[in-house]
Amino acid sequence: MASRGKTETSKLKQNLEEQLDRLMQQLQDLEECREELDTDEYEETKKETLEQLSEFNDSLKKIMSGNMTLVDELSGMQLAIQAAISQAFKTPEVIRLFAKKQPGQLRTRLAEFPDQGSNPRPLHWKADSLLLDHQMDRDLMVGKLERDLYTQQKVEILTALRKLGEKLTADDEAFLSANAGAILSQFEKVSTDLGEHLRLTKYTY
Repeated sequence: MASRGKTETSKLKQNLEEQLDRLMQQLQDLEECREELDTDEYEETKKETLEQLSEFNDSLKKIMSGNMTLVDELSGMQLAIQAAISQAFKTPEVIRLFAKKQPGQLRTRLAEFPDQGSNPRPLHWKADSLLLDHQMDRDLMVGKLERDLYTQQKVEILTALRKLGEKLTADDEAFLSANAGAILSQFEKVSTDLGEHLRLTKYTY
């Protein structure tokens, strides 16, 4: 019976991840097509996708209610969705990796960002990200990846890593403190409250 329950939980988690992937792909496609859309069309489509995310989040809460196995499995997904809905996180791929609790891939993505100053490589940089790394360097140099977007994405990755219990370097902590805006600060508060609620719920059952 325990094995059957574990299998059902695994299938449910996979189905939820597929739903989230679909919504994240919608957001990513929208950003890639942004220049082809007028402002009203872009804003309306984004609003609709965020509403779908909100509905998905409500369903997730109901599914998790009273099921401690699912609370453990899906709490990261709930935090990631909350980040997307609040607009604290705007990068679909970062939200997806956050939701799936994949700190290793988040660190790989972090290593793709060009460092300021001496440009050292983090120890977790992997050779298979070389092409992406060079592309990011090029994008920054030619101005394709604007400074505010560069900062936004790096802050998102660092915040996700911290929420997943990963230790940040002193430089990363300093970067996060210096660049976290009001929306991200609000998300920190909301996510802390949510984490406390999940913890209390877990010990209630």
